[in-house]
Amino acid sequence: MMPDDLILLALCIPLFTAAAIGLASPWPNIREGVTLVGSVLLFITVVALVPHILAGERPILALAEILPGLEISMTVEPLGMLFALVAATLWPINSLYSIGYMRTNNERKQTRFYIFFALALSSVMGIAFAGNLLTLFVFYEVLTLSTYPLVTHAGHQKARDAGRVYLGILISTSIGLLLPAVIWVWYVAGTTDFTAGGILAGHISGPLLTLLAALFIFGIGKAAVMPTHRWLPAAMVAPTPVSALLHAVAVVKAGVFSVVKVVAYIFGLELLQTAPGIEWLLYVACFTVVVASTIALQQDNLKKRLAYSTISQLSYVVMGALILAPLSLVGAALHIAVHAFGKITLFFAAGSIYTASHKTNISQLDGIGRRMPWTMGAFAVGAISMIALPPAAGFLSKWYLLMGASQQEQYIAMGVIILSTLLNAAYFVPIIYSAFLKPENPEHFVEHKESPLPMVVALTVTATATILLFLFPGLALELAKAVGVPVS
Repeated sequence: MMPDDLILLALCIPLFTAAAIGLASPWPNIREGVTLVGSVLLFITVVALVPHILAGERPILALAEILPGLEISMTVEPLGMLFALVAATLWPINSLYSIGYMRTNNERKQTRFYIFFALALSSVMGIAFAGNLLTLFVFYEVLTLSTYPLVTHAGHQKARDAGRVYLGILISTSIGLLLPAVIWVWYVAGTTDFTAGGILAGHISGPLLTLLAALFIFGIGKAAVMPTHRWLPAAMVAPTPVSALLHAVAVVKAGVFSVVKVVAYIFGLELLQTAPGIEWLLYVACFTVVVASTIALQQDNLKKRLAYSTISQLSYVVMGALILAPLSLVGAALHIAVHAFGKITLFFAAGSIYTASHKTNISQLDGIGRRMPWTMGAFAVGAISMIALPPAAGFLSKWYLLMGASQQEQYIAMGVIILSTLLNAAYFVPIIYSAFLKPENPEHFVEHKESPLPMVVALTVTATATILLFLFPGLALELAKAVGVPVS
């Protein structure tokens, strides 16, 4: 099958899956079987694209022309391939987890849940394979709208309030900041096509260049750089599989992916290095890393601690892009992948704890590791990846970020990476210690065992993948090193 056919399939398979889920609504087993089959087919399709990209091909698929020279088109390059591969790998695992979670917790409107989950994955494929800024913007907005019903899934007032925050921040930043930035690029460059090395050299310089970069950094609200981060902890009201989707597979990864893509393929590292005062954007990312970690340290609710951890970890990617060194760009791209596997493991564990024991606070978890060894063992793996300790994959991306910061003599960024690593340890290690080494508190005693098998299998798989990604980083590293490099 030709690469452009595979691109079209990757966009359409989740759409067909969503339609089939709707048709299978009266039969839950068939509905969930359709979800699993669709997710596996997407995985196979995306994997089939990998050899073409590694061989240096950059397949293009034009979908529609809006204006002369301005079209909705797809192009697969290494960064998009890496993002699509992560999303396509995690969708079937998340689907398996969702079946156990949604059934055991008797969640309502499960058909709607699976439909919008599939629609979100179609949007992710569109973002990953976007050939220009216009296409990226369109699918970016579709992703926001398709995940809104997932955020508000519970239907109560708190969920509706969270949904308003979610839509309000993401729509206002994209329409108010990101869209003007896209139009500005088209106006000065005559194109919005993603091109290795950038397209803006010779078209914009000086303070205007810095201003344009700021519009992108804050306009891509899904990257959750402070102060555009509030939607993310608000969205924790959603069911845990949705939290896992938001934090590992789709929304936040779409944000930081877009930042790296714009830096590497619209600006280019060399041009941004000439922007006066560009360091202040780097320092905003550094600020977000440290402050979000500090807030995470104060949270007793497990999902909220993980949410603020995500905000911090996302800004590692933004920071890596804005250090403007080839090695830090590798670290930023790699962190998109390694954070996805580590963080989805942590959210899976949080949902497993809730399902088995209905505990949501860290202060209630003393001794729970003896009742739920698989869940808390997986949690420990995800935690050491966030801390960046071998043999978990988080070590790899932080190493490249440190090397890139050293390469550019960005000592503040180096200090932030080291300080935040200590903060990561401060808010994760006590959870592991309490779960395995503290006796159960009689006040929080609940008779329970592990969560249902599909959930345990899913979190075990993602925890194992987090370690395997450290031991065998070849494919992810090769794609990350090729980001922004012109094809010879």
